[in-house]
Amino acid sequence: MKLFTTLAKSLFVPGSFILAGTACQQQTKAPEARAYITSMDQSRMLQLLTGDSLRPPMEETTGATITLDTATTYQEMDGFGYTLTGGSVLQLQGMSAPARDSLLHELFGTGTDALTIRYLRVSIGASDLDEYPWSYDDLAEGETDAELQHFSLAYDTLYLIPTLKEILTIAPEISIMGSPWSPPAWMKDNKDTRGGSLLKEYYPAYALYFVKYIEAMAREGIRIDAITVQNEPLHPGNNPSLLMPAGAQKEFVRDHLGPAFEAKGLDTKIIIYDHNADQPDYPIGILDDPEAARFINGSAFHLYGGTIDALSDVHQAHPDKHLYFTEQWIGAPGNFSENLSWHIENLIIGAPRNWSRNVLQWNLAADENQDPHTDRGGCNRCLGALTITGDTVIRNPAYYIIAHASPFIPPGSRRIASNLPEGIPNVAYTTPDGNEVVILQNKRDSLLSVNLNRGEDRLQIGMRAGDVATVVWD
Repeated sequence: MKLFTTLAKSLFVPGSFILAGTACQQQTKAPEARAYITSMDQSRMLQLLTGDSLRPPMEETTGATITLDTATTYQEMDGFGYTLTGGSVLQLQGMSAPARDSLLHELFGTGTDALTIRYLRVSIGASDLDEYPWSYDDLAEGETDAELQHFSLAYDTLYLIPTLKEILTIAPEISIMGSPWSPPAWMKDNKDTRGGSLLKEYYPAYALYFVKYIEAMAREGIRIDAITVQNEPLHPGNNPSLLMPAGAQKEFVRDHLGPAFEAKGLDTKIIIYDHNADQPDYPIGILDDPEAARFINGSAFHLYGGTIDALSDVHQAHPDKHLYFTEQWIGAPGNFSENLSWHIENLIIGAPRNWSRNVLQWNLAADENQDPHTDRGGCNRCLGALTITGDTVIRNPAYYIIAHASPFIPPGSRRIASNLPEGIPNVAYTTPDGNEVVILQNKRDSLLSVNLNRGEDRLQIGMRAGDVATVVWD
């Protein structure tokens, strides 16, 4: 049973609610509002509330007020989504064509039964959630190919490219970010897929590797909107992986990758760092170099270390550069209440409140054993948003985390100001079609009556302890 789809059959059915108004005001159309509520005990899963059902019960409640300031705006949003790993596409391509088509429409389509995902991250070559490590230019031991004459997307044509083409027929405007886990082993000082550093003599070849990747994907009809220079550059224990300290990444971007993109006229964004929030000095140090910074669109983050407000430190140091949140895992078997609560507070609410333009979960899909993954460092506990076994699909916590944002906050939405009452994390947006959307969370231990204020409009919503709500206000 597609739980989200089942509940979502009534999504976007407008209800009307007005808390206060004069006789004169009653002659104008009242603002319409609807809320989608998820409770930690799973008794309500994106349950639609409209009209009187929004109001708290008559029993005693504590209260809080959130005021939206639509005149104070911040960053524009690019979308919410997942990493589409090699393992994810392997599971998707293992489904029957009708089942896969139905699932892809649920994930990427529009309408009352869709998550409307508009941002994906893919690996450039293998990630650790592939069957084995590989690159686009693998050679026999001792061989090199500085001109990349053997570059080929051959492996990606088996699973990734067919899946992306199916997705693009559903969502042609989706943004796709590419991230490498490792260069070809022959470019590295240890000649291994795991760890090691990029040899300086191959900086030009590796820049060409990115160029060839972007151009080859374009020939397949797949536009790569952005690349990150290296996934987790300070974690060389993964397989594949690469150690790339800030100084090396700065030199590579400034002297090789940026000029290579410029020479080819590529408009694909270059995004640095792509690692934990405990090292904001890494991207800041690179962006402090004006010659490197001119090629760089922004910085990407994970949250396996540090706190989400570190993103604001980077924004304050370089407000002209963008910020992205590109990865956060959930460990199998998952804990719905803990996972949903932490990820909503820190990522869905926290990352945009700290200037991120997107939020991506890791990863879209795996099988019932969290396979595939590489040996010698691949993640064997990464729970996908979906568990796919044949044509059977189980929707896990990351599915609902993204479902509270992606269908309601399309690309082009702009974050607006809202206050933060104690225990009520929230983030608010104005959408391109003129709605206000508020995602809020009741972190208090009691039933709560939340008053939402927007100019002269007032809205009241009841939330149980722990509840997450997405409120759409026309």
